[in-house]
Formats: sequence, structure tokens, C-alpha cells
Amino acid sequence: MVHTKDGQVRGSVENGAVVFRGIPFAKPPVGALRFQAPAPPEPWEGVRDATAFGPRAPQAPFPGMPAEPASEDTGDWLTLNVWTPDVAAKTLPVLVWIHGGAYLFGSAADDGYDGSRFARAGAVFVSCNYRLGVEGFAQIPGAPANRGLLDAVAALRWVRDNVERFGGDPANVTVFGESAGAGVISALLAMDQASGLFRRAVAQSVPGTVFSPGLAADITDAIAAAAGVAPSFEALTQTDPVRLVAAQQSVAARMREFPRWGAVRLSDTPFSPVVDGEVLPRAPWRALLSGVARDVELLTGHNRDEYRLFIAMSGRAGNITEADAATVLDAFAPAPDGAAGYRKAYPGADAGQMFELVFSDWLFRMPTLHLAQAHAASGGRTFLYELRAEAPGSGGVFGACHALDVPLVFGDPGSLGVALIGDQPPEEFRALGDLMRSEWLRFAECGEPGWPVYGTERRTTRVYDLQPDIAPYPEEASMHLWERHQFDALDLVG
Repeated sequence: MVHTKDGQVRGSVENGAVVFRGIPFAKPPVGALRFQAPAPPEPWEGVRDATAFGPRAPQAPFPGMPAEPASEDTGDWLTLNVWTPDVAAKTLPVLVWIHGGAYLFGSAADDGYDGSRFARAGAVFVSCNYRLGVEGFAQIPGAPANRGLLDAVAALRWVRDNVERFGGDPANVTVFGESAGAGVISALLAMDQASGLFRRAVAQSVPGTVFSPGLAADITDAIAAAAGVAPSFEALTQTDPVRLVAAQQSVAARMREFPRWGAVRLSDTPFSPVVDGEVLPRAPWRALLSGVARDVELLTGHNRDEYRLFIAMSGRAGNITEADAATVLDAFAPAPDGAAGYRKAYPGADAGQMFELVFSDWLFRMPTLHLAQAHAASGGRTFLYELRAEAPGSGGVFGACHALDVPLVFGDPGSLGVALIGDQPPEEFRALGDLMRSEWLRFAECGEPGWPVYGTERRTTRVYDLQPDIAPYPEEASMHLWERHQFDALDLVG
């Protein structure tokens, strides 16, 4: 039993750790609080049971996964969970996990996010929910932008105020996350409201999309139209969240019908953080280059074959045409050489390989590299990695794809991880995951993962393969193609 600043909670002992689940870090964002910044939780009397996860934010089932059983939704979406080896220690490093899911899916309760291994290794592990989709990221007149980002800030404030009671050191907090979670972290690095709430950051496969207010508002208009309501604060607050989830999924399925959305129309999600000038003042890459997060130590990296996951899961492997490749080259290939630059840099690539390369570079690989470069150029201590080990599951169709790093680092396949690595991955694959987790933990403890810092002159990179190595950044051809590009806010076109 632990006494937080809001009241007492009772957890349980599991797998060598003390676990507390479903602790509120903000009031339910419903009713008068819907589409508002998170408000501090209400204190409670007595002892709160903390043995069950809180409900996930409104969302559709993840593609290919079974739907969650229906249950009463109280709106108590903003909860967090704590794994600790010793509630009395007060000096343990703290890791705060922010889940991915395209800003549409996921929660801290997803299988595969068990913090036991981190706790048994001597750290306090915290995972949190945040609002997704329309609730968290839609640009709505009269509502603060980036409510999902503000939820993450509120969770970090809870950690600052409470984690010592669970054995953690509030002055030694590391945020880490993958995909959309890494996108949230890149935004946190640029946000004034998050300054001082964490000492280190691990950003795995950083997405390169942030939106202008105009683009985000136009997407809100389309979703409201699909829901049959006006795109106003008043109308949206009166619309059931489940109805808005259905509308956002309808729009996500027909993004190509909106040419004015530019490159975003080819992506898999209609949401990203919005560079609104207040919550998120600038695109993260520009903010880091200016030195706003110079005092935060950053470990970041990507997987070699990022976009192969989406190609394989959509059944398109082996079915990409030359026209498909030409479409993404025209949309994504950067100036000054555009599509011709890619064809010259990768002369042997067929249509499927080119499609995967360009999508991987635009969406994850080059944004991650540029985040490292911006931070290093401003004087921030930066560590870069690339995952090259290939997923052993499903006959090897996934390669070193997006999300493969998650079951490796957590040591637990979870539902998606089973498809990637199988129920019983090979011993050498488990050993690689153990190595990655140990280096994440070492970084969280003292800021030294075990390989040299990345610099713009010496591009030292940790290469995670079945035979790990330290080498110059491996994706040199793409690096040179994108060296003049700026990952600024995407806007309406035409």
C-alpha cells in the first residue's frame, strides 16, 4: 500500500515486482472537461484498489486484432501503472513508457507492455494512457490543441510528485516510447510545459509528421461530416465518442479522396501533433536545433525495414506496382533531386523495394536521423541506433520491420509480437532483446548506454543485429538524399 498525494492505493506482488494499476493522474475528460486540458484528479478517501488497468481511450480495434469486450465506459481514460522492485528505495531510476499506435490505437494495458523485467532489473517502470484520435488530437475551435500531448505532461507531473513514494528518483526520469509514442516524446522535447519533467528520452522510430492548424482543422471538418455533425466545439462535445471513432476510421480508410491533404493522404492516420504555436510552439526538429532540449540526453533510432510491417499486414507484399512506387516517389522524395535522386541512389531497387524504402525514409528513418542530428548539432548528448536483426516469425516476411523493437526491449511478444517473433523466439533473438533492454536501463540510470555519442562529424551508430556492432550510420544513401530536407509542419496544398 502506498499513499500518493491524492490518496492511498493498494497494489499486488507479481513476477518479482510490486504492481499498481489504474491510478488516475487526471479527472475523466468527459462532460464539461471534454476536449479540455487535463485537470488534476480528485483526491479520494480510504484505500483505492490498484490491481486492474483503467479503461483505454476511445478507439477502434487495431487492424487484425479482436475487438475488446464491451463494457461501461466511465471516461476514466487517464490512468497510469507502476511496477517497482522496492517502494522504500527512493533512489531508483524511473522509466515512463508512452505507447504507440498511430495516434489512433493502443493503451498502457496492451499485452507486451509488462514492466516486470525493468522492475526486476532495479528501475521503477511507469506506463500511461493518453487521449487518442479526435479526443486527443483533432483541431477543434475553442479547445486547446494537442490534448494527447497535454495528457502526457500531466502524467509526467504525477510522476514528479509521486514516484518517490514508489521507490523512484524524481530527478532521474527517462521517457521512452515507440512510433506515435516516440512522436509524443519528440513533441515533449519541444514543449515549454514539459521542460524539467524528465532528464532523458528514448525515442524509437520517430514519425516525421506534424500538422499545421489549417490541415488539422480541415481533417476535423471531414471527420465531423462523416459523423453527420457540425465541426464546432458545441456539436462535437455532444457527440458520442464511439460515433466519432467510427467517423475517424471512415476518413482514415479513404484518405486518398482528399488531395488537398498532400502527402498525408497516402499515410495511415489522419492525426499527428499540431504545431499550434502554443502547446507545441515549433516542429520538434527546429526546436531541438535551437537548443531547447540541450540538457536532455537523447537515445533514438529506427529499424532498417520500417514500412515492411504495413505492407505485409495489408497483404500487399509482392503486389506493389511501378505506378505505386511512382506515386510515393512523387509525394515523398525530397528536393532537389526528387524521384530521380532515389532511382540513382538505389538503381537495383524494384517497385516493391522502392515503395518500402521511400515510405520508410519519409515516415520513420529520416525523421529519426534528423532528430538525432538536430540534438547533436545543438550540443545535446545524443546516441543513435539501427535495428537490423530480422523478425524470425511468419517465414521471415517482416524483416527488420516497424515495431520489432518493442517485443525485443520488453522481452514479451504480446499479440503483435507473436506474429513477428513467434511464441518461442530463437535464443539469439532473446539475447539481442536482453542486450537492448540492458542498454536502455544503463542509459536511464546514468546516461551511458555503452557506445559513443553520435555527432555530425562522427556518425557513430549502435547496430542491433544478431551480431551487434558499432559502426558509422548504415543508411548513407538515404541520409544524403534527405540532408537538405526540413521536417516542418505539413499543410494544405493547392
